Amino acid sequence: MISFDEALERVRGAAHPLGTETVAIDAAAGRVLAAPAIARIASPRRDVSAMDGYAVREADLSTLPAKLKIVGDSFAGGGWNGAIGSGKCVRIFTGAPVPEGADRVVIQENVRREDDLAVIGQAGDARHIRKRGSDFEQGQQLLAAGRLLDKRAIVATAAADLAQVEVYSRPRVAILGTGDELAEPGMAAELPDAIPESVSLGIAAMVADWGADVVRRKRLRDKLPVMEEAAVEALTDADLVVVTGGASVGEKDFAKAMFEPLGLDLIFSKVAIKPGKPVWLGRASSKLVIGLPGNPTSALVTGRLFLAPLLAGLSGRNPDEALKWRTASLGTPLKECGSRETFHRARWSGGKVEILGFQDSSAQQALADADVLVRQLADASAVPAGAEVEVLDF
Repeated sequence: MISFDEALERVRGAAHPLGTETVAIDAAAGRVLAAPAIARIASPRRDVSAMDGYAVREADLSTLPAKLKIVGDSFAGGGWNGAIGSGKCVRIFTGAPVPEGADRVVIQENVRREDDLAVIGQAGDARHIRKRGSDFEQGQQLLAAGRLLDKRAIVATAAADLAQVEVYSRPRVAILGTGDELAEPGMAAELPDAIPESVSLGIAAMVADWGADVVRRKRLRDKLPVMEEAAVEALTDADLVVVTGGASVGEKDFAKAMFEPLGLDLIFSKVAIKPGKPVWLGRASSKLVIGLPGNPTSALVTGRLFLAPLLAGLSGRNPDEALKWRTASLGTPLKECGSRETFHRARWSGGKVEILGFQDSSAQQALADADVLVRQLADASAVPAGAEVEVLDF
């Protein structure tokens, strides 16, 4: 059994990108750049107006009020061709190109129009012109490789006039839930000894949150030959297989055994944490396999701690992006910790984190209430309310 930090270091060592592909910009949201985004054009491409108003020559405003002849209109996407001469101006709108000769835009609130004349009573201090390339220049790197294409990055990429981007491949994930006692939600009430299979659905949601695709989700009975067949199918379809349950020492705990004919090579087999000690990671047929406990809370806690950084790394991100620990004030006290590092389920309340009262590894209602994990090191002393603790969004 190894420590949490050592297990996490082994996850980092296994979490390498799976390859790259080129996708259209409108299909790139949530992907990770495999090559920098380089601007094909400048932004703005010309000097443009920052306001609705009138494009003028500064020299014509030496005496106010000034009366200037309006010689044309400049719209965004349809500029006025020509140069502004002395005593003249152009009606201009936000985003429109500034005509040659103009060096200021007077906002429309400061102008009174009289037929084809603009009467300017005051000019104001600002020039209201966005200079060419003031946002970025042609050939400039806007985003580095490894950047997640979230909504803000998508805007910048599209503004760079990029129709396609090179991104890391999305991990394909197969989820295998094991246990004779499990039934599909909606069916358990008809079977006296059954419980609804909830864990694989929660893991599937986590997989989607971290930029991967679920290609298979299957519930397995505890029959080793059937499980071995399912293992072959899963490894054929997926880059990563997630197995839930069957990792203890019971007679029907076959989570590892189902992969042994495929050359299972364990990276780690148990971690000194609570909950989730049975979590394991390995390779079979050159693919990664991670085993999560069958209890819902244990599965989602270990998934958050190990599966999330694994998926981040496989999809081209830094695995540490999934583990952004920070400090927070504790709203309720913690008892001293035992020999295993513990991750308490808690929730934000009034700017502090409150430890949930029910910490059982099988909890499901309490799991829904938890939005943060509180980390307590092994053999740590009791922690009073008000103390600072390490937390992770859950």
